[in-house]
Amino acid sequence: MNAVSPAPGRSHSLSLPNLLTYGRIAAVPAVVACLYWQSLLHGGLWLRWVALALFIVAAVTDVLDGYFARAWQQQSSLGRMLDPIADKLLVASCLLMLAADGTIRGWSLWAAIIILCREILVSGLREFLAELRVGVPVTRLAKWKTFAQLLAIGFLLAGKAGDLIFPYTTLTGLTLLWLSAVVTLYTGWDYFRAGLKYLIED
Repeated sequence: MNAVSPAPGRSHSLSLPNLLTYGRIAAVPAVVACLYWQSLLHGGLWLRWVALALFIVAAVTDVLDGYFARAWQQQSSLGRMLDPIADKLLVASCLLMLAADGTIRGWSLWAAIIILCREILVSGLREFLAELRVGVPVTRLAKWKTFAQLLAIGFLLAGKAGDLIFPYTTLTGLTLLWLSAVVTLYTGWDYFRAGLKYLIED
């Protein structure tokens, strides 16, 4: 008697890489809640450390889901779709909350705006190219861009709580935010240039 194998869609959707991606998406409201409680509801600074811990765990899953997907040959269309969405949700929600509580302010708001606008534009470009069945591979520099963004946000999440231990925590985060914004602009142009010929043809 032949064993009944699970449906391909179900097995892919519940694979470890996808479960890690689901966890990263679930971490977004948890991080936002910690920041909202601390800054807008005047909670304790310990909430910044909780937000940072959740953020670090979420950032680590970004590395692990790709590694396990390749190592265990569990790459799937669902994973390829959800992975960048999870990254953008995490980055965008943190930037918005950090702007709302005043950690990112003044001229540094432009760095956050650059990052958010680039992510939206590249997502739209990728969707357009996907309809043409044209893939745009993620470059090594784009991966470094993501790392710089996550590192900057990590310092900024610690914020005031981190400044009590290391006085330049927030300043370091803002400096890294500008650095990642510059790299973000370059990689955004790189993607746009790669898809420009298809946009002209269309």
